[in-house]
Amino acid sequence: MKRLFPDVPEDHPAMGSMVMNIAANILGLGNAATPLGLTAMAELDTLNTKKGVATDAMVMFLAINTSSVTLIPATVLALRQGAGSTNVTEVLAPIVLATTISTGFVVILCKLFGRLRHY
Repeated sequence: MKRLFPDVPEDHPAMGSMVMNIAANILGLGNAATPLGLTAMAELDTLNTKKGVATDAMVMFLAINTSSVTLIPATVLALRQGAGSTNVTEVLAPIVLATTISTGFVVILCKLFGRLRHY
């Protein structure tokens, strides 16, 4: 986490909220992750020197939260089971692959755009 968010102190409350939010998203618990994400953003805003302007850490967290790697897509599996699918878990590999690629891509983009000069 420190490598992804170098501007956030390790002992800051935002770090804990971000870890819990990302863990909830990985487990496919979208509704449980929402309050943790809101708390993390509020905590990150306490570190912000320019109120009303997103920091690099805020942008990175939002990008990771939006693309989030999902290992156990509980909602998708429940919907497939409810629809009568004969093999509920056949979508796991494509979901893990797609979310891993998208999360890796947004991390790279955030790091690249973070190096640009801010106006």
